[in-house]
Amino acid sequence: MTQNVVAEPENRPERRDGEPGRLLAQRTFFAARSFPAPDAMYAATKLGAAVAERERVTVEPHAQVTTNTYFGRFPASYWQRYTEVTSCDVEAVVTGSGKLVITASDSHGEPRTVATKVVAGADGETVRLTAPIDRFVDGGALWLDIETGAEQLVVENVRWTVASAKAPRPISIVICTFNRADYCIETLIELAEDPIVREYVTTVHVTDQGTDTVDSRDRFAHVKELLGDKLRYVRQANLGGAGGFTRGMHDTLEGPGGEDAHVLLMDDDIKLESDTIMRISALANSACEPAVIGGQNLCELHPDRLFVDADIADLPKLRAGIDRNESLSQRSMLDHNQERRVEATHNAWWCCLIPAEVVRSVGYPLPIFFQWDDVEYGLRARAAGFFTVTLPGAGVWHQDLYWKGWDDWARYFHYRNGLITASLHNQLRSKDMFQFLLTEFMETLASMQYGLAATMIKAIEDFLAGPESLSDGGANVVPSIRMLRAEFPETHIVPAARTGVRAEHAPMVRPSWEPSKPTLVLLKRLLTQYLDKPGGGAAIRAGDEHWWHVSLFRTAVVTDASQTGVRVRRLDKRLMTKLGKQGLAVLWRLRQEGDQTVRRYQQAKPQLTSKENWERLFGAK
Repeated sequence: MTQNVVAEPENRPERRDGEPGRLLAQRTFFAARSFPAPDAMYAATKLGAAVAERERVTVEPHAQVTTNTYFGRFPASYWQRYTEVTSCDVEAVVTGSGKLVITASDSHGEPRTVATKVVAGADGETVRLTAPIDRFVDGGALWLDIETGAEQLVVENVRWTVASAKAPRPISIVICTFNRADYCIETLIELAEDPIVREYVTTVHVTDQGTDTVDSRDRFAHVKELLGDKLRYVRQANLGGAGGFTRGMHDTLEGPGGEDAHVLLMDDDIKLESDTIMRISALANSACEPAVIGGQNLCELHPDRLFVDADIADLPKLRAGIDRNESLSQRSMLDHNQERRVEATHNAWWCCLIPAEVVRSVGYPLPIFFQWDDVEYGLRARAAGFFTVTLPGAGVWHQDLYWKGWDDWARYFHYRNGLITASLHNQLRSKDMFQFLLTEFMETLASMQYGLAATMIKAIEDFLAGPESLSDGGANVVPSIRMLRAEFPETHIVPAARTGVRAEHAPMVRPSWEPSKPTLVLLKRLLTQYLDKPGGGAAIRAGDEHWWHVSLFRTAVVTDASQTGVRVRRLDKRLMTKLGKQGLAVLWRLRQEGDQTVRRYQQAKPQLTSKENWERLFGAK
């Protein structure tokens, strides 16, 4: 059979025959390429039999196939809200007989047919359907359905295009990596082996800050061959995610053509669906106003599960994301569709496009090493009038974050950088923050997490030290935090068979109730511990380690969230008392000095986020 291929959109601003140019908005794939995601995230057989390949589906007689799936849907609501595009064309190459249907949903998920095309005896015929984008403000999407009668139908090379009167802006991929060379190589290969994405991308900037370097891998030569001069591989000292991403932003925006660039930041530990790059870029190129366009976070170990659909920060509670009633986070995308359009305050940098106008308006990120840098930058962009859009169907798979325990060295940056972010956005009220952190600190002590308590104390102390503590980009504090935490036995994960606790001394105990008056219970638990009166030991499953449960025991063998081992927490009255006094002292300082410290950070922000400050950190000047 002769295979015809739909010509790729010109992606040029010229008008031909009175018609505007076309912009490729997304492709319809029927199966995953390399990462073992369920093919049903791309297309699903509703009736009869079909054979799905990456860019082709063979639908047997009397069968139905739908792309009403996570990657198969066109997010029409977001296109209507943020662009002036009024319709999209769906082009495909078909062989055989059957019917193609463009179906739409609304914000409640109710379907309706918007376009159909019947083909009979086609042989590599190119067909086109047009769907209006006109009734989707609150939600809804478009997708392709395929039906057959008595004959087989092959559908391939499906492209969704929109009218575009202007040339697409250059897009530069920026990947920051630290000792995740194998992950990073996989991401580079995924985008480099996609010829359409490879042509669309202007540069691929890799900032390698590790000792196990990406260029040490055999397949790096293959990446270099495919990307050629587009690949920019830079090694530098470890300045965290903030420093690695900012280096790529800086080198792109300060280089040739940087004044119009779109910079797409991507984590090193993701698994990439290459079309995600096209989808984000197309919306960014079509938006009425420059906007931060981000991708969603899917779970690597559970590929059908959506980890984050759209984030909303709660700065007074130091939470980067909060639950919303309509959120589908933690849901399977095989069972649910994202119908309602939701807004975000920011998008994490696992996959996030930032236009040059945003950087010119608000400056570069804060030099805070990692955590909260993406949150703070998104909030800063929003305050300057730039929307953040988290686009459904533009997903990457990221390590399952709920498998990471809360009690690790990164909590230092969570607290310190969260306080800095709250300060810069006028959300730190000293009295309220004192009360909030006091409760969290006391719960930590009651849980016998003494290393975490020490980590909190250090983070608050360094926040109160003011913006001068960020003069090195945060790099020097990492080894000191690791050394501090190493002094506390319960910070170490040990094999479950090597706890040193006899079975009869640590039976499995599940929590029985949640306190209705948590403050009174917390005070009672701490008093009981101070009087050295808790009971014996218990083994506690991950997810059951609530402070009000763990604090009942003298010894708690707690399964780590990673499921790789356990942590043994033991009551230490002397240590509890010492840390309690230190914590109360620094928290009282926060209440007394908080407002003054907030003003210091706000005054220092222009200098901290300046090009000159980052060039000093990079050693560029």
